[in-house]
Amino acid sequence: MAKVLLLNGSPRPHGCTAAALEEMISVFEAEGLETELVQVGGKSLRGCLACGKCRELGRCVFEDLVNETAPKLEAAAGLVVGSPVYYGSPNGTILSFLDRLFYSSAFSKHMKVGAAVVSCRRGGNSASFDVLNKYFTISGMPVASSSYWNQVHGFSAEDVKKDLEGLQTMRNLARNMAFLIRAIQAEAERNGVPPMERGCFTSFPDGK
Repeated sequence: MAKVLLLNGSPRPHGCTAAALEEMISVFEAEGLETELVQVGGKSLRGCLACGKCRELGRCVFEDLVNETAPKLEAAAGLVVGSPVYYGSPNGTILSFLDRLFYSSAFSKHMKVGAAVVSCRRGGNSASFDVLNKYFTISGMPVASSSYWNQVHGFSAEDVKKDLEGLQTMRNLARNMAFLIRAIQAEAERNGVPPMERGCFTSFPDGK
């Protein structure tokens, strides 16, 4: 059974972001997908030090939730990252977590389906949505879309439940994501996944 890993970047495990993710989980389960929700927000997580030890160890030098989550992502066919908006950007904890998770894990994320979900009271959703999608698009991960940008509005979980269009967007996103996961897995079984070229690294040394 294919699995979707969901990350809640909000420090409130039952807040606005959770309400959006829970709407998706109900659809994933109806679609026959396994789900696991990891609570990232509220944890004490530091940012990447650029120490490079992960290239030697195959994991982050700091033993915390990042290393606990890495094998779960490796086993998953899809990843949903949820975050509230803080000053027009995703929560700082989820950004530190994602920087370290994506950089320190040696396994390929190629063809895992990604989706970002953001919540705010009023503004900043689009900018935050853009930031989170970049983790997927640098990793060869197809990005699932919906009937609107993947966002909900509200100051509380109860408010989000009144955002009928936002919840509809979450359900459509989950259905599209489930479809993409099944389609990619079926094609991979028949013909494999597209090759990913590596080796070119443009740095223009000495100003040339």
